[in-house]
Amino acid sequence: MAVAHARITPRKALRVLSRHEVNRLKDASGGGLHEIFKRCTYAVLNCGNEGDDYVSQESGYDEFDIQVLQLDRGIVLDVFNAPEDAFVDGEVIFGIREHLFSVLRDIIYTHDEILNSPKFQPQDGEQITNMVFHILRNANMLRYGYPDGLVVCWGGHSISREEYEYSKRVGYQLGLRGLDVGTGCGPGAMKGPMKGATIGHAKQHNRDGRYVGITEPGIIAAEAPNPIVNELVILPDIEKRLEAFVRSTHGIIVFPGGAGTAEEILYLLGILLHPSNQKIPFPVIFSGPKSATEYFAQIDAFIGAALGKEAQKKYKIIVDDPGAVAAHMKKGIEKVTKFRKKNNDAFFFNWMLTIDKEFQTPFTPNHHNMAQLDLSRAQPSHKLAANLRRAFSGIVAGNVKKEGIIEVQKHGPFELHGDAEIIKPMETLLTSMVQQQRMKLPGSRYEPCYRIIG
Repeated sequence: MAVAHARITPRKALRVLSRHEVNRLKDASGGGLHEIFKRCTYAVLNCGNEGDDYVSQESGYDEFDIQVLQLDRGIVLDVFNAPEDAFVDGEVIFGIREHLFSVLRDIIYTHDEILNSPKFQPQDGEQITNMVFHILRNANMLRYGYPDGLVVCWGGHSISREEYEYSKRVGYQLGLRGLDVGTGCGPGAMKGPMKGATIGHAKQHNRDGRYVGITEPGIIAAEAPNPIVNELVILPDIEKRLEAFVRSTHGIIVFPGGAGTAEEILYLLGILLHPSNQKIPFPVIFSGPKSATEYFAQIDAFIGAALGKEAQKKYKIIVDDPGAVAAHMKKGIEKVTKFRKKNNDAFFFNWMLTIDKEFQTPFTPNHHNMAQLDLSRAQPSHKLAANLRRAFSGIVAGNVKKEGIIEVQKHGPFELHGDAEIIKPMETLLTSMVQQQRMKLPGSRYEPCYRIIG
């Protein structure tokens, strides 16, 4: 069912647009913003849908439309044939209302003030970091005077009920310790920690708990923001999204997941392996229920085979002990706090972290680019991690992103080439993810979008 028509006004977020901005959002042509705005707002309104296949959602999307109206008192959104799960008694859920205007805010600001501004040069690494900073600041995500710490939780949208409940228990322990939670804002291991943290915060009478969601247009349809998120920001691409995670957080917990989680792990390890980052404290924990012991053993074995023992030293594996996870993270953040005070670095944005251009440059996952990835040992470990990250990013695109799915449908699976001691462990890890139904939500048949060529 769909809601035929609803008019939505802002309560807290963006209230005023110029006529030029409104006209561009109405423009459905290639140079306009209407299509990306429509795609993202439909994902926000469709948060009750548990699917991750854009193709199966296209019929509802085709019937849906959204228009921005500029009235004398401000702006309103007119939505047509919107998913009914976003409404209660004819009124849009408050959290979803705020997400809609966050989408509007970020799309306009990023288009006008970042991507098309002469102030920023996208070829310059330092300027890319400045882009991320400005987008986060515009979204009011960089909070001065919040000393307790933001913990980013990564993990899959397709996980078992046991793993989901475990992520809630970890979030609860984080909340009891006054720590805030940031995630990719979708379902599964991204939703669980936030739900748990709300209870932990409530028991401590903490009414200022932060539930930060960081996403990007290509992934938002598969990982629609859950309504618990009270700070949503949309970065223009996956690379800036990942940089926003590591710059804004004070520590990261990784729960079980699929190719997207492996991509995030490789991105993070590649950065931490950089020679300039060796002395910067950055707590990283891999955790899950007892049943996830084998999963993390496989992840650890792949990291060891591909990147070596130094990479394995960058994280701690804690299985089936939510309290220990939160306590270890709390101590790690205390070290981060002391380090940043000593070095006069901002607590809300990690300026000192060195991120190479290989991790910042957007990667287009097509057949040529995937086949040309250098997955050999003839490069420093942090450079290899960057290319492995791109490989997994391409697999994510082939699994859940519209452009990637269409590319695979037209030309067949992506091909990946590399040294046997790297590519074979990678194939073993991917095969286990398929067998454990971590690539797609259970109930859907998975056809690999990749082919490993030894």
